[in-house]
Amino acid sequence: MGNVVHLTSAHPRYDVRIYVKMCRSLAKVHEVSLVVADGLGDEINNSMSIFDVGAKTGGRLSRMTSTVKKVYKKAVELDAELYHLHDPELLPIAVKLKRRGKLVIFDAHEDLPKQLLGKPYLHPMARIVLSKIVSKYEKWVCPKLDAVIGATPVISDKFGRFCKRSENINNFPLLNELSCATAKQVKAGEVAYVGGISEIRGIKPLVKSLGKVNGVRLNLVGKFGSKQLKEEVKSFHEFNAVNELGFRSREEVAEILARSRAGIVTFLASPNHIDAQPNKMFEYMSAGLPIVTSNFPLWKEIVEGNDCGICVDPENIEELARAIQFLNDNPAESQRLGENGRRAVVEKYNWEQEEQKLAALYKELFT
Repeated sequence: MGNVVHLTSAHPRYDVRIYVKMCRSLAKVHEVSLVVADGLGDEINNSMSIFDVGAKTGGRLSRMTSTVKKVYKKAVELDAELYHLHDPELLPIAVKLKRRGKLVIFDAHEDLPKQLLGKPYLHPMARIVLSKIVSKYEKWVCPKLDAVIGATPVISDKFGRFCKRSENINNFPLLNELSCATAKQVKAGEVAYVGGISEIRGIKPLVKSLGKVNGVRLNLVGKFGSKQLKEEVKSFHEFNAVNELGFRSREEVAEILARSRAGIVTFLASPNHIDAQPNKMFEYMSAGLPIVTSNFPLWKEIVEGNDCGICVDPENIEELARAIQFLNDNPAESQRLGENGRRAVVEKYNWEQEEQKLAALYKELFT
């Protein structure tokens, strides 16, 4: 058993990947603590200590400087054997922790250089320059660490080319978390979108498509990325067909999926999305829902390979509407596709298998 601390300066304390999956899994064997920056105070939950360094203030630059310093100070104070970092802005303190003789893991949830290329708030030239700088910085820092975890095979393969230890631990769903959604229930004329709501994640074409669908409402679960986007989307006359549900607990999400006919994840094409594996895609599958996804090659391989949904051009409103209409109007076919997706999750796309890979990595590092 080792003394382990997970660090995040950006994620909420109950983040699904960090807290619900990784920390809880590791706590079966190790002494695990979590350091966050949300202003909600310290607490002990499920025998794990959560330490809060205070709410993030100011903009992104403030979070990347003052908040990171607070996280590092608390990390040193806890004096653990192994530190598991979940944000790229924490990479500078990864080097400092290594100099203190600690075991350090960096968990790359996203491919940051690719992600920067799709940031709408950056000037196009700034995106390219920043992406190159970050890429070089990763190649300087990460080989010094004990391991890098990639949340997708593409990310872990990238780090594997220049790091001594790279492991792919996918963000697949917990098998039984959405089990109530697999029960035999009367489905309403509804489809579901769950997650962060942003333009790059396809909210505009999705809402617009509702105007070309008969008898279907959208259960919209999550928070808008900006007030401006929220006001714009709500001004669409098609928004009358939206059930705006806001942020909901995991239990509430399960109930919403239970009454929905399909799950939607139609992100727009961007360098960071094309090779991604959206957690929500697998959560819909876990809930026994057929899925409507973007027609990126990797996503098509998953969806068509497991015969569990329909792939569409995420910017083609008519194509998106036809897929939603088909799944609503053909309940037997929708059920078959949903059952195929659920079977695929049970057999291969589940956290229980990923948990074993995480445990093996930790065992290797502590040996």
